[in-house]
Amino acid sequence: MQSSELDALLDLSARVGADPALVQGAGGNTSLKDGDTLWIKASGLWLMNARAGNMLVPVRLSTLLEAVAEDHPSAEKAQEHVISELNPSGLRPSIETTVHGLMPQKVVVHVHCVETIAIAVRADAETVLAEKLAGLPYAFVPYARPGLPLARAIAARVKSDTSVLILGNHGLAVAADTVAEAEALLRDVCARLKQERRPAPAPDLDALSRLAVDSNFRLPDDEALHGVATDLGSCRIAASGSLYPDHVIFLGKGVVIAGPGEAAAAVAGRLETELQPPTPLILFPGKGVLVARDISAGALALARCLADVTSRIPENARLRIFTDAENGELLNWDAEKYRQQLNAAKTAQVQ
Repeated sequence: MQSSELDALLDLSARVGADPALVQGAGGNTSLKDGDTLWIKASGLWLMNARAGNMLVPVRLSTLLEAVAEDHPSAEKAQEHVISELNPSGLRPSIETTVHGLMPQKVVVHVHCVETIAIAVRADAETVLAEKLAGLPYAFVPYARPGLPLARAIAARVKSDTSVLILGNHGLAVAADTVAEAEALLRDVCARLKQERRPAPAPDLDALSRLAVDSNFRLPDDEALHGVATDLGSCRIAASGSLYPDHVIFLGKGVVIAGPGEAAAAVAGRLETELQPPTPLILFPGKGVLVARDISAGALALARCLADVTSRIPENARLRIFTDAENGELLNWDAEKYRQQLNAAKTAQVQ
């Protein structure tokens, strides 16, 4: 498919994907409908690289929507609805393809906007959104696992004129009939949801360097990651539990916090003794964070997201934390293993 709208979508995808306040790693996706063909970002690819190579997968919209209406398992991954003759690279469609298909507008942009997430994780999210998004045709969709469960939840809430979806504990989707209109709507919603960010004290890099000795952990290149630990309000929020899907998928359940005087090597040993999985990120309250030397680029992006989101949540806010069951279904989700494999290959450079 070649068209000016497709070019515009790829340009927008690259811009949005390069903004860590909107997209982290391989998160987020964009799409364009052309008749019965839904062109959507492939699973595991990064929006910021939209101009670097083939990124879009063609999906037959009519059969996908039939599958959603019939609650058919094929709607979960949408792979069965890919138009293979138009997909020579064999790319897989995003797990959130059904989100795009259910919105009737031609263009859909789904992002993990940190301003949105900071509200969407709150117990009073609907009340806050009613004030900030007054006048917009939006719908708030309570958390459901991405894939078919989220499709069901959206179908129950979306109306014919809905052009904005706030996905509980997840993110934001906007839809319009042109790329330009979708971008304008995205910017409007993000501006409306903008919140004051708590300033974070500077990290204690000398102390962190000492705590990293004889371990498989190091200082992160991006100092913004430290805020989730140096700001004790953010640290308490992070310690409360998992708040959104990509955190669980790339960083694991919740966060790992070092005890008083506990070095990184001791934290790793404690996790091993407790039969817990290795962690890519350790928080040292009041000091900053250390990251695993082999941390993936995707996990690094989500560590930055954690600092960005928690700093925007009021310290006294009541939160909707993922249950053990919700954490478990994300950690054991076959549909995400493919995306994790792609991102594992993009490990961060060691200092």
